[in-house]
Amino acid sequence: MSEAQSLFSVLRQSAKSDIVDAIERLVHEAPDRKLGRVNALAFAAGHGLDDEQTINAFLHASRLGLFDMSWNILCPGCGGVLDANTSLKTVQSDQYTCALCAAGYEPTLDEMVEVTFTVSPRIRHIEAHNPHTLPPLEYFRQIYWGSGVDMPEDDYEEKVDEFLLETLELPAGEKAVISLQLPEGFIIIFEPVTHAAQFIDVKGPPTRERTALSLVFDRGHQHRETLELQPGPVRVTVENHTGGRTLPSVCIANDALHDLLGKRRPFLTAKRILSNQVFRDIYRTDTLGVDQRLKITSLTFLFTDLRGSTELYERVGDLAAFDLVKTHFGILHEIVSAEAGAVVKTIGDAVMATFPTPDRAVIAAMRMREAMRSLNADRGNEDLLLKIGIHEGPCIAVSLNERQDYFGQTVNIASRVQHLATSHEIFATRSVLDDPGASRVLAASGLMPTSHPVALRGITDQINIFTIP
Repeated sequence: MSEAQSLFSVLRQSAKSDIVDAIERLVHEAPDRKLGRVNALAFAAGHGLDDEQTINAFLHASRLGLFDMSWNILCPGCGGVLDANTSLKTVQSDQYTCALCAAGYEPTLDEMVEVTFTVSPRIRHIEAHNPHTLPPLEYFRQIYWGSGVDMPEDDYEEKVDEFLLETLELPAGEKAVISLQLPEGFIIIFEPVTHAAQFIDVKGPPTRERTALSLVFDRGHQHRETLELQPGPVRVTVENHTGGRTLPSVCIANDALHDLLGKRRPFLTAKRILSNQVFRDIYRTDTLGVDQRLKITSLTFLFTDLRGSTELYERVGDLAAFDLVKTHFGILHEIVSAEAGAVVKTIGDAVMATFPTPDRAVIAAMRMREAMRSLNADRGNEDLLLKIGIHEGPCIAVSLNERQDYFGQTVNIASRVQHLATSHEIFATRSVLDDPGASRVLAASGLMPTSHPVALRGITDQINIFTIP
């Protein structure tokens, strides 16, 4: 049995067989370009598989060494990869600049950091393992563009030819000349390895006079001022001052380019992976650096606590109460995981969990409440009464007490909303109820939340709390 066969056999012990079969076919049969930076959500959609189960399978496959995970910083404008990291620990919290879009961005874990999976070279060697050998068009497709840009499969080169005027491979330390006739329009000379760009606004009456330009590519990520030229001949001298190959490319920013980059598809974000229970279980202490502070613009927090747990210990005794509380934790953990969430930590009898979207948190809360009712009914008492609070908003991902955690006012509000909750009702804030998905969930369940203003400790203004009956 080969190493790959052995690892896939192990993978079947922790992931669904149909998903493992699909991944195994991918590894053995797919062309090279489909095995670099695999988009787990696109893979699931293309094979009719469940998103969360597919993500879990790729995470387990990475743990076994079948795939390597990559955390890629994306430009929210063009979808290009500004930086690729083997760990979230090397993602910086300061600004990243996209030369192609001439804009700078502070990275957030919502839509600017994607998580992709590349087959390990031990399992199968692919072209993307040596990106410096890829032809220019394949470098753009496999290395530069993020997995959220939905590149055409059959006519990729034909589509690119509609806006690409010239491209060349320039070895380290060498100089070359690009001679071409500039058409009217907005021209971009772009180098994807160093992320350097020169914009040229070509307009006015055509000229026969040749224009000479000189561009140097290094690792400075420089973007020069836009030049204005007339349509006509141009001679561009390009110099490579890096230690590796560069790929100077000249394109026109026409409808073909905008159409190609405008086709987007969902991709696996860092926010979603951090709220995945399997990821948290596998990478308990190896996610963020101690001093890292990475922003998330929207994350949903759910807090639970048992009402009267002190009286429970007094009434049934420590051992029986411990077993009940442990059972309750197991049920909540299973529900959170099933709804694409993750348990961040337990505090006494309380649980703090995160979800990528409010609707998943609302569904989880209703399932938790029903599960406790069923458990109490089976026991013939109401020993386990759950208080639940939900809030959504921005936060900061941090490493705290050797664990990936969250910090900020959103976390504080979610915790205090839970403290206000009763044992039979779920309390949620307006930001949760304003989410279209959460509203649809409640409407489908025939539930009509009622609101009332409350004052929360440490919060200046009153906020509206919604009671989900």
